[in-house]
Amino acid sequence: MALKQVSSNKVFEGFQKVFEHDSAELKCKMKFGIYLPPKAETAKCPVLYWLSGLTCTEQNFITKAGFQQAAAEHGLIVVAPDTSPRGCNIEGEDESWDFGTGAGFYVDATEEPWKTNYRMYSYIKDELPKLINANFPTDPERMSIFGHSMGGHGALILALKNPGKYKSVSAFAPICNPIQCQWGKKALGGYLGSDVSKWEAYDATQLVKSYPDSHLDILIDQGKDDQFLSAGQLLPDNFIAACTERKIPVVFRLQQAGYDHSYFFIATFINDHIKHHAKYLNA
Repeated sequence: MALKQVSSNKVFEGFQKVFEHDSAELKCKMKFGIYLPPKAETAKCPVLYWLSGLTCTEQNFITKAGFQQAAAEHGLIVVAPDTSPRGCNIEGEDESWDFGTGAGFYVDATEEPWKTNYRMYSYIKDELPKLINANFPTDPERMSIFGHSMGGHGALILALKNPGKYKSVSAFAPICNPIQCQWGKKALGGYLGSDVSKWEAYDATQLVKSYPDSHLDILIDQGKDDQFLSAGQLLPDNFIAACTERKIPVVFRLQQAGYDHSYFFIATFINDHIKHHAKYLNA
C-alpha cells in the first residue's frame, strides 16, 4: 500500500511527518500523523496510537499537544490518525459536527449509508497498524493506545475489546458510557441502528464488565471545569464504578478547577501519559 508524504518537520531531533494513503477499509484517502523519535534511526521502537475527538483531523494532536519532546526522550513512535473517512459524498455526512465527517466514533457501521465507509474500528485495529509496521521501524509486539473525548472512548473500547493487544491505555476526558449520553445515542443509533444491545459492544462501561482479567492499567485525566462533564456527555463515574466492581485498576485524576476539555488541558498532562505508556512499552 503506497504512502505519500504530505509534510515533514524536524522536532526534538526526530521528525513529525504526515502521510496520505488509500484505505481499503474506509474506501477513501486517509491521512495520519507520525512522530519518529531520534531512536527510530537506529532501532525498532514501540508505537503509541492517539485517537482524537469530535471535529478533529490528524492535525490537532500533532500541532497542539506538545508530546514530541517526551516521545523523543522515551523513544516512542506516536501515530495520530484522522477521526473519520473523508470525502465519501454520503448524503448528510456534513450536516452536523457530532455525526458523520470528523465523528467516526471508532465503530464499524452496520447501517446504510454508513456501513461501506464508516469502519474506523477495523481501520484502527487492523489496517493502520499493518501499514505502520510495514513502512516504519516499529516493534509490532509493543503497542499502546490513548485518546481524547470521542478518541478516549475509542482508546478504551479498543483496549477492552482486544485483551493483550495493547500494553497500556489512557484517556483525557473520555466518553465513558456512550449508550447513556446524547453524543453516543446519536452516533451509535445512526451507525448501528436502533437495537441498543448492539451499542453495548462499543461502550467502555459495558465492556469492562466482561473484561477477562485485571492486567490493564488504565489512566484517565478529567478536567473539573470540562463543560461536557457537567453536561453529562462523559459519565466517568459509571466507568469507574464498573472497573471497581471488576477489580480492574484505574487511576482517575480529576484535575482542579479551571481545567476544561481543550488541548491546553491535554498539553498540561501529556507528559504524564507518555511516561505511563513508556513504563509498559519499554519494560
